[in-house]
Amino acid sequence: MKIQIIAVGTIKENYIKDGIRFYLDKLKKIYDIEIVEVKEEEDPGTPASREKVLETEGERILYKIDRESFVIALAIEGKEVSTEEFASLIKKAFGMGYKKVVFVIGGSLGIWGKVKERADVNISFSKMTFPHQLTRLLLLEQIYYALL
Repeated sequence: MKIQIIAVGTIKENYIKDGIRFYLDKLKKIYDIEIVEVKEEEDPGTPASREKVLETEGERILYKIDRESFVIALAIEGKEVSTEEFASLIKKAFGMGYKKVVFVIGGSLGIWGKVKERADVNISFSKMTFPHQLTRLLLLEQIYYALL
């Protein structure tokens, strides 16, 4: 079983890096887990340029996804799930024979529509907006509790 997190951008804040390291260290003792970062684009501020940013980041994400992976995109408009439902979703994917579960975290503008279409499931942690760097830490914490 392999778990991959594809995330736009790098983590700059030390407190978030520390939390990520904490959960990765625990998870790596049991699971094959990795974080793959793709370059984040600058937001020029206009609607047309924002769509181009989403497309550029989205193409980078899609390039990293294996065809045989079960993909879960974290999107604010996705279905809200409980920790138990989240755990069930991961276990169901592995039970269906998928060798890898891929989680996708978009950049500050979100996730390109074609990435959400590629995803097998789109979920939301909340209707509230969180910084995408913090979302990475929240995701690792949920994966940890889901796979205990």
